[in-house]
Amino acid sequence: MSDPLADLVSFLQPRAPYSKWVTTAGPWLIHREQTGQVFYCLVLEGAVRFQADGREAVTLRQGDFVLVPSSFGFTSSSVDTRPSVASTPVLLENGALRLGRMGGPAESQYLVGHCVFGAEDASLLVSLLPEIVIVRREDRLAALAKLVREETLSRRPARDVVLERLLEVLFIEALRSTAACDAAPGLLRGLGDARLAEAIRAMHRAPERNWTVAELADLAVLSRSSFFARFSKTVGVPPMEYLFAWRMALAKKLLAQGDLSVAAIAERVGYGSSSAFSLAFTRHSGLAPAHFARAQTRVAAE
Repeated sequence: MSDPLADLVSFLQPRAPYSKWVTTAGPWLIHREQTGQVFYCLVLEGAVRFQADGREAVTLRQGDFVLVPSSFGFTSSSVDTRPSVASTPVLLENGALRLGRMGGPAESQYLVGHCVFGAEDASLLVSLLPEIVIVRREDRLAALAKLVREETLSRRPARDVVLERLLEVLFIEALRSTAACDAAPGLLRGLGDARLAEAIRAMHRAPERNWTVAELADLAVLSRSSFFARFSKTVGVPPMEYLFAWRMALAKKLLAQGDLSVAAIAERVGYGSSSAFSLAFTRHSGLAPAHFARAQTRVAAE
């Protein structure tokens, strides 16, 4: 059975190579502007007040994880008392950044960093994720968070490599845990809707099929109009737009691999002719399929 979430993660190729260990005491505040990066924050100890721009503040406690796929600016601060100006981080001998009062033990500790994606179409696929993902100490995440905390505080060999891999798994678990939540529109919320999930799986299972909204609505056991409205509201894009996005992402992956002809890829992603596929792909990516494949070969050779 097709697993759209696994497909999405596979295509995104997420990595978490950049993280900062932050310790705090007393009043503190730091703001990060929107930078085009996908940020995450994992609370290791204590509590942190977190507020994405334009949204209500939330208190994150030990084991809580927040992911900001749409790269909003956000503010992190102490929970009880907040200074009026941003704090200046100080690099400590142990490699942590210190915010607030320098002396005494840390009152809270967290990891903050950003993910990078290997997918050519990452921006398109990331747009199908919820705007903000917050996971509250879910059991599996808590176990991962404990491992991340131990690795962060250790000085064992290859710590950075192990930490990056753990954070990648944490990212995937956060997405999985969010699938059934009442999150913002996005693919995860669509997968959490039993009726829509069947239609989404069908599109992933057979992207080559000439799907119609009526056929997908039948799979969801909804009327055509109800399915269209529910899918558009829940996932954030209409069903045919989602199918097109998925076909183009799949085509880019197949072209980059270089194992199939343009004609074979056209058939694999639901186009009856190479010319129709080439026209659609060129409009989408700005490059003809053959040119895109050659560009990917050059990048791989560098």
